[in-house]
Formats: sequence, structure tokens, C-alpha cells
Amino acid sequence: MNAPRTARDRRPARAPARLGLTDPDAGRRLADLGWWDGDDAVPAAALVVWALARAADPDLALVAVERLREALDDEAWDELDRALRTDQGLRGRLFGVLGGSTALGEHLVGQPERWRMLRTTTAPGRVFDPSRLPTADDRRRTHLDAVGAKPDDAVPAATVTGHAAVELLRLAWRDDVLLLAATDLQAVCEPELPILPVDVVCTQLADLAAAGLEASLAVARAEVGPERAGDHRLGVIGMGKCGGRELNYVSDIDVIFVAEGAVDSATRVAAAMMRVATEAFLEVDANLRPEGRSGQLVRTLEGHVSYYRRWARTWEFQALLKARPVAGDLDLGREYCDALAPMVWSAADRDDFVADVRAMRRRVEDHIRHEHADRELKLGRGGLRDVEFAVQLLQLVHGRGDESLRGQNTLETLAALAEGGYVGRDDAANLAASYRFLRMLEHRVQLQKLRRTHLFPSDDDTAGLRWLARAAKLRADGRRDAVGVLQAERSRTTVRVRRLHEKLFYRPLLESVARVPGEQLVLTEESATKRLAALGWSSPSGALKHVAALTSGTSRAARIQRALMPVLLDRLGTTADPDHGLLAYRKVSEALADTPWFLALLRDEGLAADRLCYVLGTSRWVAEMMPRSPEVLRMLGGDGPSAELVARDPAEVAKSLRAAVGRHADPRSAGNVARSLRRVELLRIACADLLGLTDVPHVCAALSSVWVAVLQAALDAAERERVGDGPRPAKIAIIGMGRLGGAELGYGSDADVVAVCEPAEGVSDQEATTYARGVVEAVTTALGEPSPDPPLEVDTKLRPEGRTGALVRTLSSYADYLRRWAATWERQALLRARPVAGDAELGERFSEMIAPYRYPSEGLPEEQAMEIRRMKARVDAERLPRGADRALHTKLGIGGLADVEWTVQLLQLQHAGRLPALRTTSTLEALDALRDAELLSADDTDALAAGWTVATRVRGVATLVRGKATDQLPRSGRELAAIASALGYPEDDPGACIDEYRRVTRHARAVVDEAFSAV
Repeated sequence: MNAPRTARDRRPARAPARLGLTDPDAGRRLADLGWWDGDDAVPAAALVVWALARAADPDLALVAVERLREALDDEAWDELDRALRTDQGLRGRLFGVLGGSTALGEHLVGQPERWRMLRTTTAPGRVFDPSRLPTADDRRRTHLDAVGAKPDDAVPAATVTGHAAVELLRLAWRDDVLLLAATDLQAVCEPELPILPVDVVCTQLADLAAAGLEASLAVARAEVGPERAGDHRLGVIGMGKCGGRELNYVSDIDVIFVAEGAVDSATRVAAAMMRVATEAFLEVDANLRPEGRSGQLVRTLEGHVSYYRRWARTWEFQALLKARPVAGDLDLGREYCDALAPMVWSAADRDDFVADVRAMRRRVEDHIRHEHADRELKLGRGGLRDVEFAVQLLQLVHGRGDESLRGQNTLETLAALAEGGYVGRDDAANLAASYRFLRMLEHRVQLQKLRRTHLFPSDDDTAGLRWLARAAKLRADGRRDAVGVLQAERSRTTVRVRRLHEKLFYRPLLESVARVPGEQLVLTEESATKRLAALGWSSPSGALKHVAALTSGTSRAARIQRALMPVLLDRLGTTADPDHGLLAYRKVSEALADTPWFLALLRDEGLAADRLCYVLGTSRWVAEMMPRSPEVLRMLGGDGPSAELVARDPAEVAKSLRAAVGRHADPRSAGNVARSLRRVELLRIACADLLGLTDVPHVCAALSSVWVAVLQAALDAAERERVGDGPRPAKIAIIGMGRLGGAELGYGSDADVVAVCEPAEGVSDQEATTYARGVVEAVTTALGEPSPDPPLEVDTKLRPEGRTGALVRTLSSYADYLRRWAATWERQALLRARPVAGDAELGERFSEMIAPYRYPSEGLPEEQAMEIRRMKARVDAERLPRGADRALHTKLGIGGLADVEWTVQLLQLQHAGRLPALRTTSTLEALDALRDAELLSADDTDALAAGWTVATRVRGVATLVRGKATDQLPRSGRELAAIASALGYPEDDPGACIDEYRRVTRHARAVVDEAFSAV
């Protein structure tokens, strides 16, 4: 049994914990290396221990040192041990790389003599000197020498080929990466040494890639054979991060090949070069070439020019911003870049530029896995790609007339944009700092295992976060530990970058037009106009006038508008109609100029500002109405099911509307109040609809409820005007027909009604109908007053005898008419009849009176069924507007509303007499009843319900987008893009909306063709 350990015995196990070592046996292991004496570090090795303790992962570094000792003989280990005790630079570089990269630690263990590469060979300065790193030419010579090629030859060819050449290139690559990474991580172990600038690291890695490509090309020439290698010229164009000299430690090397001479031979050499380079160090990717993977690997200069002139998309010109000759025939590469440059710098003039820009902006966020969204350093919101995209877009817009902006490097171009006055200097500096920080984190997570990754450690990965914080040289700040500092700095950085569009695109515009002190900006009106045009504004000059009107002056409102405007312009710029949206925003601002809560709401409630911009820029209907009912803005800030935008009870809304209107005796005044309150409710419903916060049945029910409340309020007012508080000569009931009766109204629907009355005791039928007619006429006149709001059309043409018949009939007269004269179509119309206003008891008796006619107990005679089918055929043939596309007409088109409703109503007429569940005015409820009664299969009812729902939804959204009632889904254009976006389809693929609409309605029509004919 072992004797108890004394306090002195336990010290070696505890003391190293203060150094960040978690292994309880670390003290003994350090002692085995000769660096620990049981109480503390050996005096001569104290600096070694403390340098190791500062490594990103001291435990990992210690394990690697032990393995390195095992790989070295005693003499070599003694040499390393002495060097570590005396060479501060070696300590920093060795422990930095061993604690920061398991992959490079493995490389050192496999090639233990390589540690000597990390020794200080010149006087170590405390500030990094870039001249200590190899130049691009040095790297090229090193790699060519590795495969036996002569660097000074015009066309170097290797003397080593095959697997041996790949191994030599891999070793040369790892050696160079080891030296660079050690220099990069040195500052982690040396507190007084600053972190190596990320710009320098990226440039070195790009030069290293170029050298590797040149050496791989030399091997490829040798493998293909000198006779083929000499019959052509081949230039290798670096693209992406390689071309921009901003490469990562682990990244694809994007290239394009251009040749002169024998293209077949050049293609063989290029293919061999890609294979060798990919096997030796990093994957070489030529997918940015014309036509991508399916295109020729190698083209002549003329072939490239012809393709880009005729076929290239905007994103391809954006990719060419990074083009730079990196290997092979550099003169031919420069000819390539010079030939394509004019097309690159005129790309912003192309007709499809705006659409492509919008697609590119969405692509920034779309190419990210949902589960990684919060951890992506590259593709996530506020990530590296955001900055790169913004800089490239500004290059395309302003580089046409300013050659200083035509660089390949993101940070250099950002500085040039600031120097040229296109971006504020502070904004540029902040974004550059954010970019450098994110790239540094990206480099660290890639170095750990030399794997291609851009993921920040997850919140539950404590060890990973701690390692990254130390690798980034972040320390506790008194309030937070190093991990807390890392998380806070990353969050702050991404939030700052998320505003890059407003910072880069819109704030300079604001400072140009508002005449407020800028940061030495020189953005002219012409430049500002070009920028807005590139971002999707159809009338840039008009937009600038609106911005100037909103932001000029020294008032508090102008100051808040200046703070808000970049955010609002950015959000509006992503909508379908930013110009009209900005005009509407100006009108809203002017309408609420004296209202203190308006700007404060937008400033403090980001959700409200986002939603306002979206609905104003998407819907002309909302944009026209919002300035007249700006109080709806208060509802835009709430979120969740309890938010006022979606949680208002239609019954409560109707009660409030009737109470407000009830305070006005004059029907015209009451009508004005009803219209005003209706407008607020319509706006609320429309905003919730556009924002995807409600569904079709709720929208239809809410719109119908508003109409019912308006009718009831107007009817009350008209009766008060006629008789005051005295006795009424007759009871009046307003019966909703059509969509009003079915509670299926849309934004542009009329209110189809019929009116019935019943005389009071002692009043003749004629006196009663005269009184009722006067009341109903007053209602239709008051509601029909000209107004900029959506019209309140009360349509009575479904009454007996149509337009020539009496406006109001007594209940007994109505019953007599139905008994004697009712046509089949009138029986069908009664299926949607529902009392909506007036005397409830009279309305109920009307429903009982018409029941035998709409729900015949014996079913529908076959001749009447045939009559309905003939009427439907006549409607199909005659009612479709001239020029309308039947496949895209929501009401009368294939599988549209009429198809589904006629089928449902025919089945109701046939079976509702014996099936009470079918006695409903609702189309969807009737479909459920038809399924439950097994009159239609579940698949068929689902198809009909889907057709009806999608047609109703498309019809409503199209009306909101266009600003007026419409039944037609457009085939193309901005309106289709807006409708598709509001329906949840990608704006860059509005055709998907049409394809889905046609698919759903085609399935519905297939059921109609079978069921309607079979009944």
C-alpha cells in the first residue's frame, strides 16, 4: 500500500494547474523534461515553462513536446532544450504552434528535425517585421527546387514526377505553413508581441498557393511530355481569395485557365496540374470558369472574351473582380485580365444587374445550414461574406469611373473606398477591424486541425471556446473570463457588420443630400444616383429628394430621421417596390410630423421599422392607405400570438365600430366614421397577411366581419335618421349573399346583399316597403360616397328579378316569388345566403323560409343539374376577360374559385336535403362535410380545398401588391416578383410561384372535371 503523500509531494500535481495545465500528472511530466523541480519551474527553464503555459492549449503543447523528445535522439533533444532556454523567439513559435494546431504538431513529430526552421536566425525584434517572411519569389523558387525544376527557365519543367513529386510538394507546403503558422501564433506565447496582422498572413498564404501552383504546373509539364508542353502557352488566373491575396490556411484555390496554341495539350497540362496540386496541398477548383463544371477547362483568350461578352451573368463579372495571374504564362494572364476589365467595369450598366445583385445578396445567407446559422464566421449574418459582398458591389458601381477602386483585395479596396469618399472613414475603419478579427478567428479554427471550417465553437463547447479565446490572445477583463470576452467581442463584431449595408450603401447618400457634416465624403449626386440604381431603385433622383426632405434641417425629428434613414433605406431596398415604399414612408412621416411616438417607435422597435418598410415596399394598397391611418404603426411592433396585429377579436372590433358610428345621427357622417374605422382594420389585416402572421380563413373571416359591422352601423344610422327614437314602420333584415354570405370576402370584394322587411302592426306592406327602401338606399348612398379608401360597394343585383326588381320585399312577398318563379341559379345563389345585419329574428325566419329551396329534400332533379352544368360552361366561355390567361386567373381560371365553388354548390343542392352537415355557406366547411359523408374522397377534398385556398390567397396578395382588385396572376415582371415574395417564394425565382399555382389548380381541376360532371 502506498504511503500518504505529503503537501510537498502534492505540489507538483497542483502547481501546474495555475499554468493552465489540467493533467494532474503534469508536474511529473515537466520534471521528466528537466523543466520542473517538484516545487516550481527549474530556474534555467522558468521562461520555457511560462511560455508553454501561455499556449492556446498547454496540455496539447506538453504532449507534443514529449512526443518530439521521443522522436529526437539525445543529442538533438539536448540541442532543442538549450535553444528553448535561450531563444525567446523559438519558445514563442514552437509552443504557439504546438498548442494551436494538432496537425502541425503531428508534422513536427513526423519530421522532428524541422524544429530548427523555427530558430531565430536574425536579431529578434519585439515588433513583427514582415521582411522576415519569405517573398513571393522566394516561395516560388523553393517549390520549384523541391521538384527539380529550374526557377529561371522560361517554362520550368520538373525532373521529379508522379507520387514522389506529390510527396515533395506536400512536404514543402507543410514546411512553409509550419513556419507561417508558428510566426502567426508566436504572439500567443509572448505577451508583449502583437498578433501578426491577418493581412500579412493572407498574403503569405496566397503567395504560397501561387508557388505551389507553379511547381505543380512544372510537374504537369513533365508528366505530359516536353513535346506537348511546348506547343502552347498556358496562363493560370487566380480567383476568389487566391486572386485577392487573402487566402485561408485551408481553402479551395479557385483558378481559371487561358491558353494560346494547342488547347488540347494545354487542357492535359491543366488537368494534371490540378490533380498534383490537389493531392499535394489544397483542392484546386476551376468551377468559376465559363459554364462552370460543364464548360471547357481551358479556353483561348478569344473564347473567354466571346463568352463573357455574350453569356456571362453579373455574378461572373463580380467573380472577375478577384482575377489575378498567379502561375504559368503571366504575360498571357495579364492579357486576359486586360481584355475582360472593360466588361467587368460596365457590368453595373446591364439590364439584369439589379435582379442579379438582389440574388447575390440573398445567396450570402442562403448557403448556410440552419443549425450552423449562429456559428458561421463566413456565411452567417454579420460574417465575412457580408463585408466582401458589400465591398465588391460598391466596386462594381463606382469602379466604372474611379480606377483607384479596381483592386482585388477586400481590405485594400475598402481603404480605397474610404479614401475616395464613397464610404465614411470611420465606417471603413470599423468594418476593416471587424473583418480582420473574424478572419483571425477563422484562421485559428482552421489551424487547429488544418481542416476547412468556418464554425465558431458552440456555447456548450467550453474547451473549444477556451482554446479559441487563448489562441486569439484574449484575456479576462475583470468582469468576464477570457471565454466571456471572446463571446462578447464576436457578438459585438457581428452586430456591427450586420449594419454594413446601411453603413456602406446608404449613410454616404444621406450625408450627401442632407448637407450634414460627413467624414470627408465626396459622394456626388451622380455617384449617389448610380449607387441607388444599382441597389434596385427605379427613380434614384426621386428617392434622393425624399431623403433630403426627411433629413434636412436641425430639428429633433430630422436628427432621428438621419439616424433611421440608413436602416430604412436598406430594408426598403430589399422590397419589390422601394421607390413607392419610400414615398409612402415620407407621407406617413409628414402625417405624423407632430406626433412624438412615431419616430421613437421606429427608433426603439427594430421589428416595427422592419415590418413597416416591408409592407410599404411590397404593397401599393397598404402604401396608399397607411398615411391616412398611421395609428396602425403601433401594432407593427408587437410579436407573438398575443400581439395586437393578429390577436384582435373580430367580434370586439365590430362592437367598437358600431358603438363609434352609433354616436352619429347623420348617415353620411356615420358612413365617414365607419370608413375610417374600417380602414384601420383593413390595414391591420393586410399587414398581418403580408407578414405571414395569419392564414386565408382568418383573413376572409376578418374582412367579412368588418363589412358586416359597417353594414349594421350604417343601417342603424339610416333608421335613426328616418324615425329617431320613435317606432319603426317595419323590421329590416340585410341578407349577405355570395362571398359576404360565405364569410369569404377578399380585399376588393363587393358586398352582395338582398333586403327583406316585415311591417309593424298596423302598417301596410306598401308603407313598410317604402320605409325599408328609403333606409336601404340611404345605406348604399352613404357607403358609396367617393373616397380614396377601397370602395364600399353594396350590390343588390341578386334580389328577385335582378336590377329591375323591387329593392326591398316583404318576407311573404319573397316567399311567394321563390314559390312561383325561382330559377335554378337563384336557388344556387341562396346557398350563400346568411343574415348579416338588421333584425336578427327576421333574418332567422328568412333562413328558415329559403331552406326548402336551397336544401331540397328530394335532391336536385337531373334537368336542373344539367342546367347548372350548362351555366357553368357558358360562364367559362363568356366571362373570362379578353387577354386573360386561363391558367393564371384566380376566379374563372383552371381549378380556380369558380371551379371549386360550383362543384361544391352542385353537391350541396344534390345532398344537403338529407345531410344537415352540408348546410353551410362556407366552401371549406362544405368540403369537410363532403369528405365526412364520403361523397368525395379525402384526396379529392384536399385537392379542392388546396385549389380554393391558393387561389384566394394569390388573389388577395395580388390585390395588395397592385393596389387594386385583380383576379389575374401576372406572368412576369416586378409585380410577379412582389407577389411571389409575399407568398413566401424566393424573389429571384418568381417562376416557382407560377409553377406551384399551376400544379395545385391543375389537381383541383382534375377533381372538378370528374365530380362536377358525375353529380
